[in-house]
Amino acid sequence: MAKTASRLEFHPLTPDRWSDLEALFGPRGACGGCWCMSWLLTQKVFAQQKGDGNRRAFRALVSAGSEPGIIAYAEGQPVGWCAIGPRERYLRLERSRTLARVDGQPVWSIVCFFVARGFRRTGVSVALINAAAEFAASRSAKIVEGYPVEPYTAAMPAAFAWTGTVSAFRKAGFVEAARRSRTRPVMRLTLRP
Repeated sequence: MAKTASRLEFHPLTPDRWSDLEALFGPRGACGGCWCMSWLLTQKVFAQQKGDGNRRAFRALVSAGSEPGIIAYAEGQPVGWCAIGPRERYLRLERSRTLARVDGQPVWSIVCFFVARGFRRTGVSVALINAAAEFAASRSAKIVEGYPVEPYTAAMPAAFAWTGTVSAFRKAGFVEAARRSRTRPVMRLTLRP
């Protein structure tokens, strides 16, 4: 039976919610040992510590008080994840030519999603985008950006949609701010002037 995105709860990832993230990500760390460290490290360091090294690094980040994203819950169970934080936190994003800064304004960036298999294609990603924007606003962010993929076909495997889809960001009210690649626009939501 397909699940729906209604009745979801959202909470920032804090040390007391670490076990929920582990349960959601499973032994593979969401996708191939990533543990949501891909944007935070150089490619070389990321590859060197792929798997358990990335898990330890991400846990240390959370234990140090960083709240690197939002967990979605359905009936008390973790069903989705969205990484968000100030853009300058994401080393690989800051080095990207395709996803280079649109302008000099400070932004918060939504960089990653993971949704449990039974909850995919039910609106969880859109709900996570909205919750992430509210989280950023509560931390005084004025602009939130996302860097989704615009798929060539409707049947894109979930593993390729880890940065979200353009349609999900549009449903959440984001507009295209720049496009330097056919499939990778920069989407933006202004929270307050």
